[in-house]
Amino acid sequence: MEDQHLSPIIRKAYWRLLPILLIGYLLAYLDRMNIGFAALQMNKDLGLNSYTYGFAAGVFFWGYVLLEIPSNMVMEKVGARLWISRIMISWGILAAATAFVQGPTSLYWMRFLLGSAEAGFYPGVILYITYWFPQRYKAFTFALFNLALPMSLGVGAPVATAILQLDGALGFRVWQWLFLLEGIPTALFGVVFLLTIPNKPKQAKWLAKDEQDRLQSVLDSERSTVAAHSSHGAAWFKALLDPRVLILAVIYFVDTGTNLGLSFFLPQMVKNMGVAGMNIGWVTAIPYVFGMIGVLVFGYVSDRRRNRKWAVITALLFIGVGMLGAAACKSVGPMIAMMSIAAIGIYGLKAPFWALPSFFLVGQAAAVGIAFINAFGNMGGFFGPYAIGWIHHSTGSFESGLYMLGVVGLCTALFTLFFVHLEKNAKAAQITN
Repeated sequence: MEDQHLSPIIRKAYWRLLPILLIGYLLAYLDRMNIGFAALQMNKDLGLNSYTYGFAAGVFFWGYVLLEIPSNMVMEKVGARLWISRIMISWGILAAATAFVQGPTSLYWMRFLLGSAEAGFYPGVILYITYWFPQRYKAFTFALFNLALPMSLGVGAPVATAILQLDGALGFRVWQWLFLLEGIPTALFGVVFLLTIPNKPKQAKWLAKDEQDRLQSVLDSERSTVAAHSSHGAAWFKALLDPRVLILAVIYFVDTGTNLGLSFFLPQMVKNMGVAGMNIGWVTAIPYVFGMIGVLVFGYVSDRRRNRKWAVITALLFIGVGMLGAAACKSVGPMIAMMSIAAIGIYGLKAPFWALPSFFLVGQAAAVGIAFINAFGNMGGFFGPYAIGWIHHSTGSFESGLYMLGVVGLCTALFTLFFVHLEKNAKAAQITN
């Protein structure tokens, strides 16, 4: 009966909120990842090798990790509408400014500042979704939002390659155009976000008063249930010491490191296998198309079966098998097929994964815990590209890096099997504020 009453309200929320959130994250990921395509020409212009490029790609996450928790705590105080729009405007400006770097050092600093500006966007939206969608709808909601990840790379790959065909227009190198044309729209969209997104159901003018009350009542009831089973005090910092938070952070570290290790270097891998010009973009886009399918399938099945843990384990197995298979391939077709399997796991993991923290986190503890999981996880965004770049620089091949990612994925599946028991113990030792 509850679903019958809530379903029309949830559909309204989907249509009003998810397109804006998805476009925002799509732009964020384009600005974060376009360095992978810029590298095809930028590395030579700036004197970068695989090692220094991997460092530049990954140093983004130093600032990102440093400011994740403070950013989410501020958002909890001032509201998502104001804070997320501020994030988008500032990172869009810095993303465009990357076009004017002059060498490795200025590129390192710009990537660090870009990460600092973007800090808090993803965990902020994850937290924002918990303000709107009951537990029954969370995984599929996260799935719809996380479509932006593979979509940004699937759509962005041919777009970026097309932009790279520009040659010296207005005196800019083609990689400079890439940063400019993908950074400026993000800053402008931050204004759109400010004008369209309500903080919570009570502020949504497109919901009738009784709809606002009904949705808020269900959300408040779920939060009260979590709070009622708290086994320790109100201090939010205890979220940082909770073993469940630390376990989830490790899993997300592996997923993010694999994701970005793949994304930053896949265009170069494809080029090294003899693909040239616009075809690099089209071939690179293929795994992300399968990634979009993985997001939706894993989100839907996870909600239907109400088993997040096994969905996460299955996704990690896809990652491990896909990466190991790609490392063993000697031609571009089989390699892309195996990368597609890995992409299904990489992006499919996110929907069931982000439904797990709300089993035991609410309020400020949720803001801090989610931010910490995302922050620690995104350290993998530094170590993944850095490790692959270092291995490639040392061996002249990407194969060893892919083997490393594959083995880590399989080991993390075993780790999840033995140590993740959040749903089983969801009522047993909860953190609240």
